[in-house]
Amino acid sequence: MALETEIKLSLPATAVRRLSSHPLLAASKPVRQKLVNTYYDTPDQRLQRKRLAVRYRQKGEAWLLTVKSDAPSPGGLAQRREWEVPGQPGQFDFSHVDSPKLRRFLEEATAELVPVFTTDFTRSLWVLTPREGSRIEVALDRGTIVAGERRENICELELELLEGDASDLFTAALALQADLPLHPEGVSKAERGYRLAHDAKLAPAKAGPVPLSMGMTSIGVFRSTAFSCLSQLQGNERGVRETDAPEFIHQARVSIRRLRSAIRLWRPLLPEDYVNNFDPRWRALANQLGDTRNWDVFITEILPPISKAFPDHGDVQRLSTQARNQLAACRKTAQAAIKAEAYSQLLLEFTAATLALLESRKPPVTVFAPRSLNKRAKRVAALAAETRDSNPEARHALRVALKRLRYAIEFFAPLFPAKRLQRYHQSAAGLLDLLGRMNDATVAEQLVLQAVPGHHSDLVRAWLAGRNDLMLTQLEPLLAEFLSHPPPWEHG
Repeated sequence: MALETEIKLSLPATAVRRLSSHPLLAASKPVRQKLVNTYYDTPDQRLQRKRLAVRYRQKGEAWLLTVKSDAPSPGGLAQRREWEVPGQPGQFDFSHVDSPKLRRFLEEATAELVPVFTTDFTRSLWVLTPREGSRIEVALDRGTIVAGERRENICELELELLEGDASDLFTAALALQADLPLHPEGVSKAERGYRLAHDAKLAPAKAGPVPLSMGMTSIGVFRSTAFSCLSQLQGNERGVRETDAPEFIHQARVSIRRLRSAIRLWRPLLPEDYVNNFDPRWRALANQLGDTRNWDVFITEILPPISKAFPDHGDVQRLSTQARNQLAACRKTAQAAIKAEAYSQLLLEFTAATLALLESRKPPVTVFAPRSLNKRAKRVAALAAETRDSNPEARHALRVALKRLRYAIEFFAPLFPAKRLQRYHQSAAGLLDLLGRMNDATVAEQLVLQAVPGHHSDLVRAWLAGRNDLMLTQLEPLLAEFLSHPPPWEHG
């Protein structure tokens, strides 16, 4: 088995000519290859569900049978297991797969394997030797993915580490990105091919479990957490860029909040310049997406019951028109932020810096996790004592602290008893839901004044105040219920 380490970057077709004249590549002439790859799976997509790719590649007169894991590529970084041997199309001999469990799985599926899609592209190859003991293959792929009658273009750059350290890979990628509009890609050709074959509609990417394993250091857990957040963010990029669906913006913001919470959680163990460099940049991106999310919530959740109660009221109709105008302007800002070169640079630079973080066995994660959670739980308890009135600033502070605690619990979830964690998590979720709706009402009042200044907003603000008073009556019981649950990590 080989471990393939590469960085995947997309680039516009208009920038291809500039690539070959870049100082890193201009001194050598590229080698060109025609590559045709047919991907196979069972009719029920068993391989796709296990994130495996099986393909036959035609490379000149030769044929290669490849088995490859198809793990996510946060920040463009892909580290995949790969097995490859010569073969003949239609013949599937998996004896070269040195994982007995995986080999059995593939052999059991062999009789059902059928072609699913094809990638057909020309690859231009350069080999870089940035220093002694380091070699990097730079591959420009241009062509198409074909699944039945459907087609999708390929125009991407892959930098594969042949020898050396991954830092050399990022140094080369960042040098190219400094002069070219290169964007780190989170999906492989195989994943794109499956989407095309199934004509899959874009779906928002939600937070997944953070991969943890025995023996991981505290920094190792941070790295896994940060890359999980990046995967969620990049899973929503296309939806933010190309659609008006509110959930893509929402999930993109959730991923950034989770990432910033992780940076704060691990801050005592992280280099100061790392935190000072990246946290403000992630905050700035979150702010660029924030106004769109606020107007989305206002239009989809706050405004409908008001419009239903006062269907013919001129001020409500005026507010509805202004709100949609505001949303359209904010959405353009959010889409521009996700398309910007600054965002592409942030992804690549953050991934490089996170991969390069030095690890230490101290403190062990079994010590660091409960200590960090206790600190956040005490902060929540202190703020809860200040939130038994109608002060929106105190409620907002409690909501932020509770979210940070919830994210921290999710990051460390495999370390604690599942049942206790579930009860605690459910009580936190109920309180967070109420605090979230109260915060939406507070934000909505500000948006109303922004969209319809003066007395024209009186009716809507009065309606919001009444709704807020009703929610205040629900706050005390939920606070008491949440505080009654002992933290599960204290009983691990």
